Amino acid sequence: MFGLDDKIAALSSGDVFLIVIAVAVLLGLRHATDPDHLTAVTTLVASGEERGPGRAARLGLAWGFGHATTLFLFGLPIVLANSYLPKTAQEIAELAVGVMIVVLAARLLVRWHRGELRPHSHTHRTRSAGQAYGIGLVHGVGGSAGVGVLLLAAIHNHVESVAALFVFAFFTAISMSIASASFGYGMSRGPVLTRFMRVAPVMGALSLAFGAWYALGAVGAVPYAF
Repeated sequence: MFGLDDKIAALSSGDVFLIVIAVAVLLGLRHATDPDHLTAVTTLVASGEERGPGRAARLGLAWGFGHATTLFLFGLPIVLANSYLPKTAQEIAELAVGVMIVVLAARLLVRWHRGELRPHSHTHRTRSAGQAYGIGLVHGVGGSAGVGVLLLAAIHNHVESVAALFVFAFFTAISMSIASASFGYGMSRGPVLTRFMRVAPVMGALSLAFGAWYALGAVGAVPYAF
């Protein structure tokens, strides 16, 4: 994002394995802060019934490992053979990410409108870890080609590149779990939860707009910055 990935990747010449792994860790931590990732996970956690730190961390970790699964699988041919998804397939993948964000935002708005986000609301709709993993699977397809490019720019040994790709994916998942736990911790505090009820529709509307922009950007209908 905004050239930061290139600067991180440039830290390694690919000659020292520990440096390569350290760069992969940094890329994974940085990658987790992409706006589309944070938007998806925060709306995922916010629209659930249980929003404590433990539950949020589990959802974030499941989402992260779903993301890591497809990122690693689609990244392998890129780092090993410089083989990229066709442009049309990449656009469809990014479009799916945008649509997923829109769906999550719409669910948050619907639950807020029905009053299901209030403390002690007697509803039992909540995301399972399996559902979060599935959402992560879809999300991981988008942007996988860019990840491979960054790794290839710094790593020339195939064994090191595969190891770095695995570490990159793993630390993205860990970072998303930490981010989700932090969000869930804030949501579990009474005063914060009360204020969240007031900003939930704004958050949902902004997430909805971001998802629509992301989807349209994927097909070239609007400027796309990431």
